[in-house]
Amino acid sequence: MSKLVTIYGGSGFVGRYIARRMAKAGWRVRVAVRRPNEAMFVRPYGAVGQVEPVLCNIRDDASVAAVMHGADAVVNCVGILSETKRNKFDSVQHEGAERIARLAKETGVAKLVHISAIGADENAASDYSKSKALGEQGILANFPEAVILRPSVIFGNEDEFFNRFASMSRLGPILPIFGGNTRFQPVYVDDVAEAAENAILGDATGIYELGGPEALTLHAAIEKMLGVVHRKRLVMNLPFFAGRILAGILDFVQFVSMGLIHNGVLTRDQLKSLRVDNVVSDDAKTLSDLGVTPTTMEAIMPTYLWRFRPNGQFEELRDSAKNLKA
Repeated sequence: MSKLVTIYGGSGFVGRYIARRMAKAGWRVRVAVRRPNEAMFVRPYGAVGQVEPVLCNIRDDASVAAVMHGADAVVNCVGILSETKRNKFDSVQHEGAERIARLAKETGVAKLVHISAIGADENAASDYSKSKALGEQGILANFPEAVILRPSVIFGNEDEFFNRFASMSRLGPILPIFGGNTRFQPVYVDDVAEAAENAILGDATGIYELGGPEALTLHAAIEKMLGVVHRKRLVMNLPFFAGRILAGILDFVQFVSMGLIHNGVLTRDQLKSLRVDNVVSDDAKTLSDLGVTPTTMEAIMPTYLWRFRPNGQFEELRDSAKNLKA
């Protein structure tokens, strides 16, 4: 019988790419999610019955253990960018990650891969970064041979990074940003998935920091994106004090609405993260140590950002028509 991998958060942005790769490698894939009915799109990644979404709540021992039963490998992709009424950084990214590692060791799982983030630091100003670091510590305390992958900002078809800014570029001649001088090293989502696949199939251990071939400021990354969507905009780097005011208002609205109005724009915690560079450390193990060649932004962004161009899919056709002789 083929081997089984349980992927917690396997229908999310990164998880679905790992699920697809593991199915292609011949593994049975169990996609553990809160809402299986919304994850049915993963089933065609493999043959009939090869990829199955199952119900799981990572805040509950019994739920986590049930979907882990019989697994040869476990991947944890569960993470949140901002807190809601039920999902808090500590319960999801610290306690949830630690729970998965503890139960994986108790049930004899052979391989554990965890998706963390560059910037994970228990002394960070950001609660997000603190919880990521505490989660890593809990994993290594329970499953010392685990592989921890720390990607920089991830880009790809379903990303919440370039897609968001590209959508904003349609609203007017000015594109406001915060932390324009902060450096990032965007990494392609399928490169992260390939790193996870290689970690499962190989003998890697330890922490790896994953970044693309280019480190650049947020301002420079947005300029590249604007070139792809064929829009000329003034990218305005606003001061952090203005961001604190905006984020404070948005967080307050979420609080007084008891979470009915979710702040998906900018939180105070996200603003703290924007003050810190998000690039691979000089002495870190990287994608190349996992046998992955990083993909450039220029090779991927046009494949999914074309819909934000003034004429969408017909933009290049229109430009070619201009060159035709009358």
